[in-house]
Amino acid sequence: MTRNRAEADGTATPLMAEYYAQRASAGLIIAEASTPNAVGQTYPNITALHTDAHTAGWRQVTKAVQAAGGGPMFLQIQHGGRVGHPDNSGLTPIAPSPIPLPETIHTPTGRQAAVTPREMTAEDIRNTVRDFAAAARRAVDAGFAGVEVHSANGYLLHQFLAPNTNQRIDAYGGSIENRIRFTTEVIDAVIAEIGAHRTGLRISPGNPVNGITDTDADLLYPALLEANGDKDLAYLHLAFATPAQALFNRLRDIWPGTLIANPVLPADQIPADGGKDAAERLMAAGADLIALGRPFLANPDLVQRLRTGAPVNPVRAKYAMYTGGPTGYTDYPVLSAHNCP
Repeated sequence: MTRNRAEADGTATPLMAEYYAQRASAGLIIAEASTPNAVGQTYPNITALHTDAHTAGWRQVTKAVQAAGGGPMFLQIQHGGRVGHPDNSGLTPIAPSPIPLPETIHTPTGRQAAVTPREMTAEDIRNTVRDFAAAARRAVDAGFAGVEVHSANGYLLHQFLAPNTNQRIDAYGGSIENRIRFTTEVIDAVIAEIGAHRTGLRISPGNPVNGITDTDADLLYPALLEANGDKDLAYLHLAFATPAQALFNRLRDIWPGTLIANPVLPADQIPADGGKDAAERLMAAGADLIALGRPFLANPDLVQRLRTGAPVNPVRAKYAMYTGGPTGYTDYPVLSAHNCP
């Protein structure tokens, strides 16, 4: 999850290495979103992966997790699209269509109104696809087992999928076949660069964050999975998943490979069981793996707590983002031998 603890230029820090090493007991760590180019930057102090310094910064993170006995790590590659600001990146954001984010965005001087993004040209699209592939190569060079193509949560790839943010009239807009084209091209480029076994895909059907309206999700996401289901991807990561939704069950039926499900948890706080009940319901509905975000944010030893039924730390939301430093980041308490059930 994005925690805004990178350097201003997007380089991962020693503090981040400590943070991830604390959570090395996770079976698989999917590290926070990194932008594949400068114009894709969303918020201040997010990570990036398009320079040698970025690669070296992430390498110290993967080495720290390995030294702590951790398992494989994947890295999300995420382009913000219209979710960006010149005060964050120094550049005008680019997007499928010149439709601004309908809310303010955090900048180094506080929240500001979003700017109208520049509509991407065919050259912009080609360059961005190449940038995703180049970032994937850098991720492997930095010690990651693979990458997760981030097509969720209202960022660039999701903006191409959603009809309210994509009003193009070329081969990338209009029909469902056209709107899934960009995500599919990114997936194919990443596969060509690092292999399908190192490539995951993240989606969040129906998630309205960042002004997205997935009005035809029931048709679009099955089409997206059918277009990419025979490529032997490492996994599909379904964010905000719930077995109560018919679409979840349909996507599970369509997807032939590993499904990672991220359960819907209360927005204000993590549940007392750390999300275990929601996770078990998703497993019973066909999920192969469960991704937990905020529970791990506040509980470096979440695996032990779930196994033993120990109470979980609450999230200190005040320090979740934009504050920098170790407070609310690396200072959450862990269980000791005498306080385990």
